Amino acid sequence: MRAWLWMGVLLGAALAQTFEVASGEARYRVREQLVGIGFADAVGTTGAVKGQVLLQEARASGEFVVDLRELRSDQARRDNYLRQNTLQTDRFPTATFRPRAVEGLPSPLPQSGNLPVRVVGDLTLRDVTEEVAWEGEAEFRGQEVRVVLRTEFPFERFRLVQPRVTVVLSVENRIRLEVDLTLRRR
Repeated sequence: MRAWLWMGVLLGAALAQTFEVASGEARYRVREQLVGIGFADAVGTTGAVKGQVLLQEARASGEFVVDLRELRSDQARRDNYLRQNTLQTDRFPTATFRPRAVEGLPSPLPQSGNLPVRVVGDLTLRDVTEEVAWEGEAEFRGQEVRVVLRTEFPFERFRLVQPRVTVVLSVENRIRLEVDLTLRRR
């Protein structure tokens, strides 16, 4: 009986795979209404994403870190406002996501193909950590996996204050986060 138990432990360890970020981009999208322009999406992006994940069947562990100081949109004033007020990047320079589960992946992982996935874990923005579910797709390409995920939530979920400046008539109370990562098997 013990032999079967140890074989199960060893097989589970053999099926565990570690992936690290080879390249990627993180984005926010927030709908705003601007004076004289109307409604538009404010979009900020950064390529300052690093991290790794260990997948073992549906379980996941690891950490992904985004440097919020590197977020850029099409407006320097917006970027400065977000860094100084909304995100307070002088005190909280990064956002961190620690995955706990990945739903939709077979075991063992495929070498090719696209699969819908749902990733659940803990997102930390500023000094608030909340469970977040990301929806998207994983595209397996040999030793790499391209993962495109998105999630959304209201500002107050992470105790963020909606921007209020004179040229912005309104900001929708919904932040959409997107990540587009290429992960490489280690």
